Amino acid sequence: MPAITNADVLEQLQRIADALERLSPPAESPHDLFSHEAFVWNTSGALDPVENVARVDIGLLKGIDHVRDILFDNTRRFARGFPANNALLWGARGMGKSSLVKAVHAAVNQDLKNALCLVEIHREDIDGLPALMRQLRGSERQVIAFCDDLSFDGNDASYKSLKAALEGGVEGRPANVIFYATSNRRHLIPRDMMENERSTAINPAEAVEEKVSLSDRFGLWLGFHNCSQDDYLDMVDGYIAHYGLKTGKEDAHARAIEWSATRGARSGRVAWQFIQDLAGRLEQPLEPL
Repeated sequence: MPAITNADVLEQLQRIADALERLSPPAESPHDLFSHEAFVWNTSGALDPVENVARVDIGLLKGIDHVRDILFDNTRRFARGFPANNALLWGARGMGKSSLVKAVHAAVNQDLKNALCLVEIHREDIDGLPALMRQLRGSERQVIAFCDDLSFDGNDASYKSLKAALEGGVEGRPANVIFYATSNRRHLIPRDMMENERSTAINPAEAVEEKVSLSDRFGLWLGFHNCSQDDYLDMVDGYIAHYGLKTGKEDAHARAIEWSATRGARSGRVAWQFIQDLAGRLEQPLEPL
């Protein structure tokens, strides 16, 4: 039997390496952030382009003028390359928190010729935020990283990834990335979770402080509150005019008030649901004029 030489061993190792390389999936090349106006960060750590962003015109968002102007100004400064703050939009359900983020993104892009990219990261993937930040770092495009309906429950420790991505770590937040989040909670952590930390921790005050300080990473806290009936009807009127729905104002208001009463709430979401019902009854498509 002939002796096995070093050359034979190297040849076999090379064949094995070549076979493993053929079996492994090809490395995914990073997306050109200028190719689309929005992306979604997926569970495999890649950016999926969004062909059509679901959003409403910023002029249709009624009853939130003050927070709208603050977020627009902050976003426009950031898009121009100047310092700006991370923003937490918190408060009442259905009052346009996520709609405002997407509407402001579109309005600033229209004003500054597509300067901003919107990247959405889902709540369940928030522990991948540091990896997303690393991927976005160094891009020549300004990026809004956006998480809708952000909150933490139970023993969920992924809030630490959010804290590190926003301000902590050696590298810090990339200069070309800003983080916007929406939540029904001002402090992101429920009170019973804080009380549990206080009762079980060696140093209760420090344990609670660590969780409460998460909200401090956001320079802007923008509160959204339940709207008045006048604001609600303004929303309805705005949609009717925008879509050219053929209905009388008094009749539409009476129907809208009845609609809100059956739902026990008045909000932008309830107004939009009423408009969908109204358009269906009128057999008119919801296409802007």
